[in-house]
Amino acid sequence: MNQIHPTRRHPPREPLRKLPPLHALRAFEAAARHLHFTHAADELGLTPTAISHQVRQLEEMLGADLFQRYPRPIRLTDKGAQLYPVLQDALDRIAVAIAGLADHDTEPPLRLSVTVAFASRWLMPRLATLRRQTGLFIAVEANDEPADLRLSGVDIAIRYAEKPAGDAEWHRLLPDRIIPVAAPGIARQDAPLSPASILALPLLHYRWRSGAANAPSWPYWKSLAGVAGADPPIEQSFSEEIHAIDAAAAGHGAVLASEVLVADLLRKGELVRLSDIALPAPSYWVVFLPSHPAQKRLAMLLDWIRQQA
Repeated sequence: MNQIHPTRRHPPREPLRKLPPLHALRAFEAAARHLHFTHAADELGLTPTAISHQVRQLEEMLGADLFQRYPRPIRLTDKGAQLYPVLQDALDRIAVAIAGLADHDTEPPLRLSVTVAFASRWLMPRLATLRRQTGLFIAVEANDEPADLRLSGVDIAIRYAEKPAGDAEWHRLLPDRIIPVAAPGIARQDAPLSPASILALPLLHYRWRSGAANAPSWPYWKSLAGVAGADPPIEQSFSEEIHAIDAAAAGHGAVLASEVLVADLLRKGELVRLSDIALPAPSYWVVFLPSHPAQKRLAMLLDWIRQQA
């Protein structure tokens, strides 16, 4: 006897999401964050040509330009500025969700000690990228005091020093110089300016914590530039280097700043370098103990920082 079976009903399928290829979205997000195709290519391990091709592919799919490529430097169009924060948030959420699948009870975050200015100007803009590319969880300890790697619980530090000291492993990360910078509108002519023209600008100063005799200062720069006469007046003084840099970017005057710390602002055009005359400065170093039990994760973090630097 034939049996009639009821028709099996399956739940309705969700419509397929119409999304561009992930590689094109990642290329656009990196290029939008850096506002530079070469820097995006370095981050993703691609060539600038590949980044440009993938962004063009995305633009063709959307039927809209996402970047204004000329005149240089590149800028986001209105459509690009609309897409970028949504895409960045989505990629960050995916990275956090994937990283959250790890067993962090057995693998605690690495405690990274950095100076306050380095944390603000260099590390913070790259922190989401660090999580996304390495899966490492980092606890940031921003402090200008020396880090005691044996007693403080800090796993790894980035420090500003002339040369290694103690029995830790020191890996030279970035050389540095102190350069005069200001917002583009502060000078009446295009940079570079003459030393006398720079010293006639409103000058910003900050306290150098080491108290060294050769600490960056406008009188020191004036002497190196070979300008005679009395020391220039200071328009505004700050206790923190980062505040002096922020004031310069806001158009309040010129400041002698770490080339490393203002590199992103120079690239974005928020600051301009006023002269090729630079003061010498210490280097940035990555420091950790050779006996640390998390050598594999420390090496991964060191490699990532070097790639970014």
